[in-house]
Amino acid sequence: MSVLRLSDSESQLISKFFCSMTEGGWVPFLKVWHLHLIFLRIMVFNNVIMGNIRKIIVLALVFMLALSVASCSRKNASSASSEKVFVEKKTDVIVFAAASLRESMTAIKENYEKDNNVNIIYTFDSSGTLRTQLIAGAECDIFISAALKQMNDITVGKNDKGVDLADVPTVFNYLENKVVLAVNNRNSANVTGFADLADRLKKNSGILLAIGNSDVPVGAYTKKIFNYFGIDENAASSSLTYGTNVKEVTSQVVSGAADCGIIYQTDAFSAGLKPVDSATLQMCGQVIYPACILKKSPHRAEAERFFKYLKTKEALKELEKVGFVPAF
Repeated sequence: MSVLRLSDSESQLISKFFCSMTEGGWVPFLKVWHLHLIFLRIMVFNNVIMGNIRKIIVLALVFMLALSVASCSRKNASSASSEKVFVEKKTDVIVFAAASLRESMTAIKENYEKDNNVNIIYTFDSSGTLRTQLIAGAECDIFISAALKQMNDITVGKNDKGVDLADVPTVFNYLENKVVLAVNNRNSANVTGFADLADRLKKNSGILLAIGNSDVPVGAYTKKIFNYFGIDENAASSSLTYGTNVKEVTSQVVSGAADCGIIYQTDAFSAGLKPVDSATLQMCGQVIYPACILKKSPHRAEAERFFKYLKTKEALKELEKVGFVPAF
């Protein structure tokens, strides 16, 4: 059986076929082979004259195979490009939420993003800090505060500064929480409740209490509790340690840096702390979390859909796991 042999020029030509395809793709391939086709035709003509039909067939097959590979490469590139465009179409929905909502809202985000082509982007902090950022012009779609005051501060007709950021028809009371006196599992100071705490603070008995700054909701609720029991915050200052938001207060109790802390029951649950007492309505009033869409929401349609989802049973289930209850 005779062996098919190609000349050096023919072998180089075939090699160039594949190099131009793999390195440059479809368009460079056409540019290169526009110049080589004339040479290929001359080769075929010469081979016909020489009677070498088998060599012509092999060259033809190689040419067809090269075209097929180029076509597949082009389809794969097109498919990858389409997939990339699809991913880039995701829209960000920016949510400013009270720090005490971190665990629940993170779970809600994961559930929602599974079935919706959006990225939920959270900023968690004290409601006072978030309010300040909004007034300063921070971009945001949805605001969820841990108290009515911070919502009123951005709602026209509710503040004396004329701030008009909240879309009034969307403002509503979303959740209710409770303020508790919490200790860690050791409870080395043997704190039993608010009345016991008040007695020790008045006597400066050496107990250390973690509370929120007065400009954050949990700190404002604490002030009301102090007033209820007649506690002078300045006189008890040596027994107090502060946090800029409820998570900071909670972490001081968890670590043992403080004997106890006044926090929300949801934060106590999430951190594994033990509430030894709950504040009554007479002590600090109702703990309401209002929510709204911002007037200048940059992603209004997507924000409205997520805002609606926050009221569903699926979303509320995540909030109820840690102790929130619906307030609407």
